[in-house]
Amino acid sequence: MATPSPLETGLVIAGHGRHVWVETPDGRRLICHPRGKKSQTVVGDHVLWQASEDEGTIEKVQPRRNLFYRQDEIRTKSFAANLDQVLILIAAEPEFSESQLARALIAAEAEHIRPIIALNKSDLAEPFQRAWARMGVYRDMGYTILPMALKPKGDNIPNTEHHLDAVLAGKTTLVLGPSGSGKSTLINRLIPDAQVLTNAISTALNSGKHTTTSTTLYWVDTAKTTAVIDSPGFQEFGLNHIEPMHLASLMPDIKAHASDCKFYNCSHLHEPGCGVIAALQKASDGYLPAGPHEISTNRYKIYSSLFAELSQKRY
Repeated sequence: MATPSPLETGLVIAGHGRHVWVETPDGRRLICHPRGKKSQTVVGDHVLWQASEDEGTIEKVQPRRNLFYRQDEIRTKSFAANLDQVLILIAAEPEFSESQLARALIAAEAEHIRPIIALNKSDLAEPFQRAWARMGVYRDMGYTILPMALKPKGDNIPNTEHHLDAVLAGKTTLVLGPSGSGKSTLINRLIPDAQVLTNAISTALNSGKHTTTSTTLYWVDTAKTTAVIDSPGFQEFGLNHIEPMHLASLMPDIKAHASDCKFYNCSHLHEPGCGVIAALQKASDGYLPAGPHEISTNRYKIYSSLFAELSQKRY
């Protein structure tokens, strides 16, 4: 009887169905399959695998630091694991959904992953000014907001790429954004050979050439200290994995006043003595540049809507 091959370590850099593309510490890449019927691996996982002819079998997924995912009534969609940060790319035009942005931020907060917001199309003066003003409440909460012009139109557009390079350096970053936000342009600018690499992986995994249908990890530098993970565009972002009573703790502006409530189990919707409602009543309009301790009317509407949605989720 042949002696089994020893277990080796690897990093999952792409996947399609039950097949994953694993990179070894010495730079080799090979297709691996899960042991059993269901694949539990996602991009960013560190795994132990065993060689089998010219491919491999995943024997174990190492413990994760975190897992960024979304969940609705039908299914759970895992984006990536072991992240340092999530770069949420939105555009000044067409107008982005603040509810969608809030959902992505909440998912990141829930997994203790640093979120960064990049606002594209800074070259479109009026739309960008409006969008930048809308971002004021997020700057006040302490989120990093990066202005970007991935396909600049006109002259005298400030170069902000060095800011992005500094933010990404030495980190593993998931790039997230709705379709049309400029995500593919950003990935191709960071990794000029991304299309070539994606096509090679797609061919190997027999997953076609639709680059937006799968998640892929790319190394930005030759030393492999900086990684960017490209994910499919999305239009919906379910948060069914979040308990409604936990929601306030994941929204910094709501959380800042939740400890002032009279009742420990306050929903911040109707209870007397609610610190959140009291703070909201002091607001004069939707966006206040007064700091992280103010709650905008719009943000409170997002909280209320999400609380109702999560309270009605199916089990």
